[in-house]
Amino acid sequence: METMLLTTYVLMWPALVLIVFGVLVRGFISDWQKARDEGRDMI
Repeated sequence: METMLLTTYVLMWPALVLIVFGVLVRGFISDWQKARDEGRDMI
């Protein structure tokens, strides 16, 4: 039982990182498209 909990805990982190990375990429793409539509540079 303890091994199962530890395995779940260890495997949870890559999933959480993937979710956070997806949110960041989605926001970046949204801002990039908005800047492009307004005709201004991203930086």
